[in-house]
Amino acid sequence: MIEFQNVSMVYPNGTVALRNVNLTVEDGEFVFVVGHSGAGKTTLTKLLMCEERVSGGRLTVGKFKLEKLPKRKIPYLRRTMGVVFQDFRLFDNKTVYENVAFALRVIGERPSIIKKKVPAFLNLVELTDKAECFPDELSGGEKQRVAFARALVNTPEMIIADEPTGNVDPKMSEELIDLLMRVNKLGKTVIVVTHEKALVDHYKKRVVTIQGGEVTSDRAGGYEE
Repeated sequence: MIEFQNVSMVYPNGTVALRNVNLTVEDGEFVFVVGHSGAGKTTLTKLLMCEERVSGGRLTVGKFKLEKLPKRKIPYLRRTMGVVFQDFRLFDNKTVYENVAFALRVIGERPSIIKKKVPAFLNLVELTDKAECFPDELSGGEKQRVAFARALVNTPEMIIADEPTGNVDPKMSEELIDLLMRVNKLGKTVIVVTHEKALVDHYKKRVVTIQGGEVTSDRAGGYEE
């Protein structure tokens, strides 16, 4: 479970990114987080990953209390989540296979397991034939599918996707969200940050709206302007 209790986040320059946020996401939920640019959506995801720290309040992710989590324990937190970014964040000097395998190597997975899991997840995202390609040989949609495979390959309990469809066409956007829907049906928690109204409205899931650093709406069914 994820629980924000009166969470605020203020950047060193004094900018208030989040203000008294109260939000609970149960295990196995699928949630869209929406809002205009600068509303605080990405800050929320950075707090979940401990890329930024809570300025006030309490933030709990599973067994981890993030407002007082020691730096040495942050890698253990991040092993519980798979993260997908708008800009892919692939290694340009690594093949598709190596990019996905990297997520397993950094946690010390055995080579024999890597050889089994990487092909399986490339097959899941329909990129088996691109395994030996480098990122500059891929389309935007293919790059994002590599990022999805990398996020999923260590079978995390939670997926955080920050504007995952921002650099792909509408058809690929739906395919990527459909993939996250399938993952969600396996019991995984999925949080998708987006500003794409049509996509959110299409799926009729829980929608949390953030404006000016505050949660202004939490409802099911669509994007509320």
